Amino acid sequence: MSHRSFQFMRNYIASLLLIAAPLAAQTTPPAPRALTTEDYARAERFLSAATSPLVTGTISVRPTWLSDGRFWYSVSVPNGTEFAIVDPAKRAKSKAFDHARLADAINALASGDRVQATRLGFTSFDLSKDGREITFGAANRLLKCDIQTYQCSRVDTNRAAASPAVRVIFNMSPDGKRGAFIKDYNLWVRDMTSGRETQLTSDGIKDFGYATDNAGWTKSDRAVLNWSPDSRKIATFQHDGRGASEMFLVSTNVGAPRLQAWKYPLPGDSVIFRISRVVIDIDAPGGPRVVRFQMPPDQHRSTVSDHIACGGSTICDVQWYPDASHVAFVSSSRDHKEAWMRVANASTGEVRTLFKEEMATQVGDASLTENLWRVLPASNELIWWSQKENWTHLYLFDLSTGRLKHRITPGEGNVEDILRIDEKARTIFFTGAGKEAGRDPYFQHFYSVGLDGRNQRLLTPENANHTVTLSPDGRYFVDTYSTPTTPPVTLLRDAGNGRTLLELERADISRLAATGWRPPTPVTVKARDGRTDIYGLLYTPTRLDSTKKYPIINYIYPGPQSGSVGPRSFAAARSDHQALAELGFVVVALDGMGTPGRSKAFADAYYGDMGDNTLPDQVAGMKELAQRYSWIDIDRAGIWGHSGGGFATAAAMFRHPDFFKVGISESGNHDNRNYEDDWGERYQGLLQKRNGGDNYADEANQTHARNLKGKLMLVHGGLDNNVPPYNTYLVAEALARANKDFDLVVFPNAGHGFGALSSYMMRRRWDYFVKNLLGAEPPKEYQIGRPAIVP
Repeated sequence: MSHRSFQFMRNYIASLLLIAAPLAAQTTPPAPRALTTEDYARAERFLSAATSPLVTGTISVRPTWLSDGRFWYSVSVPNGTEFAIVDPAKRAKSKAFDHARLADAINALASGDRVQATRLGFTSFDLSKDGREITFGAANRLLKCDIQTYQCSRVDTNRAAASPAVRVIFNMSPDGKRGAFIKDYNLWVRDMTSGRETQLTSDGIKDFGYATDNAGWTKSDRAVLNWSPDSRKIATFQHDGRGASEMFLVSTNVGAPRLQAWKYPLPGDSVIFRISRVVIDIDAPGGPRVVRFQMPPDQHRSTVSDHIACGGSTICDVQWYPDASHVAFVSSSRDHKEAWMRVANASTGEVRTLFKEEMATQVGDASLTENLWRVLPASNELIWWSQKENWTHLYLFDLSTGRLKHRITPGEGNVEDILRIDEKARTIFFTGAGKEAGRDPYFQHFYSVGLDGRNQRLLTPENANHTVTLSPDGRYFVDTYSTPTTPPVTLLRDAGNGRTLLELERADISRLAATGWRPPTPVTVKARDGRTDIYGLLYTPTRLDSTKKYPIINYIYPGPQSGSVGPRSFAAARSDHQALAELGFVVVALDGMGTPGRSKAFADAYYGDMGDNTLPDQVAGMKELAQRYSWIDIDRAGIWGHSGGGFATAAAMFRHPDFFKVGISESGNHDNRNYEDDWGERYQGLLQKRNGGDNYADEANQTHARNLKGKLMLVHGGLDNNVPPYNTYLVAEALARANKDFDLVVFPNAGHGFGALSSYMMRRRWDYFVKNLLGAEPPKEYQIGRPAIVP
């Protein structure tokens, strides 16, 4: 080859290499950034298991008042908890006992795991009247310890116990002498001293038993009833499930699967649960007597829940007169648009209706407490709540005629709970929110007001969220106040004027702060209408680099009975929001329109349109935050939620497919025709057939599954008896039929919250966002919680 030819070939090859280099760069993308095991371990150190122990001085068990006017509580200390006892009259606080000596006494008695002074193995105790002994349960045994000599003994619990083969759940009488329970669909009572059992009803049968605890989405073997104040009568019901729909779940195991079947009404069913109300006079001459209310059965509805059981085992919307002569109660219509205040004579069953409450959407909602009304027979009055003036206010009625006298609580804002009524002083003590201008409308405060509607008084002046425990005599209250960014302070206060009498605790977060922890940032943005303020919390990496761009993840719970943010009190960790942020994200939780805690109009914003799920507010709020903070990459938006949040997440991916790029939908009630009747019929309205479909169809996620563009993971437990897994299966089938790629995780034997697999699901959630939203590679099969994360 000539020199000229050689030179030509060399230049030709060089030019090919110059052309090939950029082509190779275009066809072989760089490997994604890989997160390490240490990155995940560092994120894990921001979960509650690691952060909460670093905070001391927080009340871990709310104050328990004693008959002598004192109270005790437990408080976090380094490496555990301690118990304190307070004498309000003397303004004195001390340790409830010698923790080290008590630990030695317990260890001397028991074999097995040894307890420590700050880890005694119990969270509650009963103090004897003379103050010498405490009784508590620990490690499946009941112990009694003398706290002067520090000698402990086991308490015999077998004297009045049931047969070892039978597990009995007692509903205890106020005097503690009797326990009511269900056996063979009938109600029984046991004398807790002698063990003697008495059958109270005899006509209970399958699907028509007494005091049955079954709302479809939740059920148990406990008896639902209300004892009279004198412990001699019981108000309860006969629960009629005959003809109602059934739900079926099947276990996954070696051998024949086990079938679970129970009554579970659905929206639109011709028959749902009904309750026939009764009073049982246990001590009637001649034996127990059942008095049936002279009225048709009520629908299985309450004003304050999607169940008729409140507090575990009492009937919602039911109150005894102090002398046990009458029972006041509320009957609610199936669609919750009407409620009737009624009074029944406990001896005859005669019922009279005082008045009817009506709303265009619903009377009440599942965010309210059951303590918002009271009967006052001594003055022949009734205190009743209503939202007819756009806020939850208290009103005074005549108990005989049902005539409205006047509104009690003035101004805007909601009454949240009645803690005490001083009938002699004609004063109500209540908690409320949204009543202080210029403050977070979700902050709860404590007030007093006269029954005449005058002299409303703020008793907790600090600009914070207040949790209050009032003494039985109404003289004192314990107030713990904090915000999402400031740790709690606990005070003993005078209930008459709110004056501080004694500082009980002041939380110390210095050890937490030393780890680099930072609180979330409270944010306020505009809702979909561009006018209404909505509130939330923003979580950012503690090592945030403001010159970089971070994907944003929305944690959503759309209500309607609660919101995404949760309580406005201090918490060292909320879910895994901060941990997720540490992996390279911005995480936000916003309470959109349609969630509770604000006005009635705000709460009803998407009534009858459950597919809304507050999503227009979430999108508007996230866009506003991206304009406010340059380090938010709004083009990489993700979303996740559980239960109602799972429903909202899939809806976000289908209804806003160009905005949300990655979603993780856990345990979602994707089609409310497949979820319990009371939920949909309360918030969507009664199911109505129209144009070959119904008013629920467009709210169902499978209807819009074809719109999916991003990455979606669906997750459900195969034995979820709250939101049955068929909700997710409907969406999965629709996605497959639409030829859409998606990810599906099913835990065959898990329930609604995934149980022991919840940590595994958390890791899968992290992995999914890291890979698909951050564009990085997660460490392979990182295991949260093992080995233990040491701060």
